[in-house]
Amino acid sequence: MGMSQGTLPAQGEELARGLKNRHLQLIAIGGAIGTGLFMGSGKMISVTGPAVIFVYMIIGFMIFFVMRALGELLLSNLHYKTFGDIAKDMIGPWAGFFVSWTYWFSWIVACVADIVAITGYVAYFNASIPHWMPALIAALALTLLNLQPVKYFGEVEFWFAFIKIVAILGLIATGVVMLVIGFQNPDTGTTASLSHLWDHGGMFPFGLSGFILGFQMGIFSFIGVELVGTASAETQNPRKTLPKAINSIVVRILIFYVGALTIIMSITPWDKIDPNASPFVTTLAYAGFGIAALAINLVVLTSAASSANSGLYSGTRMLFGLSKDGHAPTQFSHATSRGVPRNAALFTCVFLFAAVPLLLLGNSVSAAFTFVSSVCATLVLFTWGSIVVSFIIYRRRFPERHAASKFKMPFAAVTPWMVLVFFVFIAATLLYGEDTRLPFLATPVWFAILAVLWQLRKRRLLREGRPLTAPIPVVRHPLDEDDDVIGMEGRR
Repeated sequence: MGMSQGTLPAQGEELARGLKNRHLQLIAIGGAIGTGLFMGSGKMISVTGPAVIFVYMIIGFMIFFVMRALGELLLSNLHYKTFGDIAKDMIGPWAGFFVSWTYWFSWIVACVADIVAITGYVAYFNASIPHWMPALIAALALTLLNLQPVKYFGEVEFWFAFIKIVAILGLIATGVVMLVIGFQNPDTGTTASLSHLWDHGGMFPFGLSGFILGFQMGIFSFIGVELVGTASAETQNPRKTLPKAINSIVVRILIFYVGALTIIMSITPWDKIDPNASPFVTTLAYAGFGIAALAINLVVLTSAASSANSGLYSGTRMLFGLSKDGHAPTQFSHATSRGVPRNAALFTCVFLFAAVPLLLLGNSVSAAFTFVSSVCATLVLFTWGSIVVSFIIYRRRFPERHAASKFKMPFAAVTPWMVLVFFVFIAATLLYGEDTRLPFLATPVWFAILAVLWQLRKRRLLREGRPLTAPIPVVRHPLDEDDDVIGMEGRR
């Protein structure tokens, strides 16, 4: 039958399928809950009011379709390892190059930002610790973790995500009790009530402009939701676990985002919430949890560590794939006997240590880095867009695969186009917002650099008589045991 579920690949060949169902489910949840929910939701509420609930619902709804497209594509051929593989197969070799390098670069910058954030959260517990020290320790710890077999990554992410879930469910449960007993808010003099959602200027107090501004801020909370697609390539039974992980995204968003923010704005009227403080801390403090600030800072600390860990994992896998395609140095395509792409991991992790000089050099460097971070955040639209465009091409080119799929994209003729129109709308909001306009306008610079690099790489490959990218196998995958599983191109 080929490689069984528990076996590891031969040295230098492939990644190991060491992730279990519970790992993938929690990675999916962790990816859907951004650190911004805990720390940035106060600011978002202050500019959108209760309309923030609808913002998250709409974004979540659209992201769900992106993930359904990704799910069908990945399951149409289990030889796909990442959406970089899908892009090169459906759009062309250049697309694989652009998507994979863009995603790798985005996560490198995001990981450095997470480490800088970790130093800020550590300062809450002990301000006397030099900033460079937690940055260095975090970079070393994350490097060591990413050099271990994938099951250890899955285990760490499982517990990081579990902490986030407990914190949010704890807040919701506490809030429900406060609503039932008619809690009197000591700061605002108001009684806890769901009516606060519409009693303070309605659900859209800032009109259309505030509502639109919410999308510009809210879209970044979902960065990382696509990680589940990368992780599925190292999951023991992707045909069962991936659909389950993707289908529950909508429920998670309703509970974790809509549920938590509804509770927060019911306890404290939205116009009385401090935009510079975590509403999670404030709400739990009202309930008498004196250690609320400590607890939430610990949650956010683990959340930032989880984001960096996931980013390194995903970036490493992208670099591994790029090397296999001839789009990065061949040294990065080596995997150890335990299925770890060690060279790709070490090279990716080296950039983490950039956080140390960043913290030592002061404000001017930090401002430049913040700008680069904003550029990378906007690049996620390109990644998600590539998944949707790949799906449109796949459906046209392989109608029989789509027809035979057991995990079909809902309303496949319409939903991909709807999502692309939504992304154009998001791009317009980024152009509309003062904070995001300049980073958005700077993103073409990155693509110009990539275009030059692609031409150089393409010429070298042609000169050496090598293919422009590694082909995606069309033979039956070892994990496909059932005869009625989707037929591959080679069996048509």
